[in-house]
Amino acid sequence: MTVTIPLATFSMSFIVLALNEEADIEDTVRTILEAVEDSRVSEYEIVLVNDGSTDGTGAIMEKLARRHDRIKVLHNEQNLGLGGAYKRGVHVAHCEYAMLVPGDNCIPASDITLALNHLGEADIILPYLTNPKLRPLGRRIASRAFTLIINTLFGLRIRYYQGMIPRREILDTITISTDSYAFLAEAVVKLIKAGYSYVQAGFPNTPVAGGHSVALQPKRLWGVFVAIVNLVREMHRPGAIPSTAASRNRP
Repeated sequence: MTVTIPLATFSMSFIVLALNEEADIEDTVRTILEAVEDSRVSEYEIVLVNDGSTDGTGAIMEKLARRHDRIKVLHNEQNLGLGGAYKRGVHVAHCEYAMLVPGDNCIPASDITLALNHLGEADIILPYLTNPKLRPLGRRIASRAFTLIINTLFGLRIRYYQGMIPRREILDTITISTDSYAFLAEAVVKLIKAGYSYVQAGFPNTPVAGGHSVALQPKRLWGVFVAIVNLVREMHRPGAIPSTAASRNRP
């Protein structure tokens, strides 16, 4: 007699950050719902964080929440930046894993599903792009330079820092100090140095129509530079790296 062993299932909190994304936020939610249908996620929630939008983003979020009982909405009266908005979203999340999803619908459902199918392999899933040439040259150069700097400073060999999908509970063991674009890199460095397990997984990340990036704005680049300097200092602060994480390492 053949015994069928069911595949493990997981729960996911999608943290959607949006600043003036009235044209794309509804499509972003639709993309997430499509991705979940083809995954091993059994329970999920979508946390929409309106980070000080001045257009109709907030109103559309409220409309979506009335339609879907798995959606909750947070409104920041002032813009907190990517890191600040993410931390607020994670604070109210309650599922096993947490995944950041930009509100401009720049990640296709197929890539989200691929990421979800890696859940359970490690404490942290670290996506990286298998076809970075699909992105603008300037963004590729900046991303590669940023990754090289972080890897060199902290002795790591991570392919990409901006797509971390951690177990929700391990985020409580660290403090993310920066609110800049580098907040995920700070979290990854601290968690890996603490001994949490991770797996790197490649994704095609085919561009989605309507997606756009503000990562190369001078203000954001300066924030990243400051965050890197502060992270070097922070890593020497007593207590910055949790001492008990290694004993809780999961396969």
